[in-house]
Amino acid sequence: MKRYRIRRYRLLALTLVLLTVTACAHYPENQPLEETSAAIPYAFSRFDQPPDADETFVVLAFSGGGTRAACLSYGVLKELKNTKLPGTDRTLLEEVDVISTVSGGSFTGAYYALFGDRIFADFETKFLKRNIQGELAGKVANPYNWFRLASPYFSRIDLAAELYDQTVFESASFDALARKATPF
Repeated sequence: MKRYRIRRYRLLALTLVLLTVTACAHYPENQPLEETSAAIPYAFSRFDQPPDADETFVVLAFSGGGTRAACLSYGVLKELKNTKLPGTDRTLLEEVDVISTVSGGSFTGAYYALFGDRIFADFETKFLKRNIQGELAGKVANPYNWFRLASPYFSRIDLAAELYDQTVFESASFDALARKATPF
């Protein structure tokens, strides 16, 4: 009986130590910029536009609504790719200058802005037809993440951001968007 109590107290002490240590845990923050440069600002005015760019100015606005919004905006992009401008070989998608997105539409807009026409090759499998909810549940169920989730500085949203960063956006940075010509 005495041995059982000692084990129990050791287990309790170990649990308290682990909880104390994990309470100090913090997810990795973005590395600070060494210096900022005005040479490559992320501003619409800096984009080099072709001479005929002012003739057709296309702005897309993708709304929220989770995966359904991502699907709808993906369908819009596909239709724009299949729609030729009268009297030219250019498509309406090639004329897109600006994309404004929120929530679910942001997945499609950001993916297209980062990877261009590659969206039509792999976005459906990488995001639209993927069980993201199940993968997130798996991450929450992983004991390694329990300690991270116990921290007030880390939440399930951070787990989701890690999953999207690794599996959908391939660890791309904001700088990758800023270096693209269009869409803005």
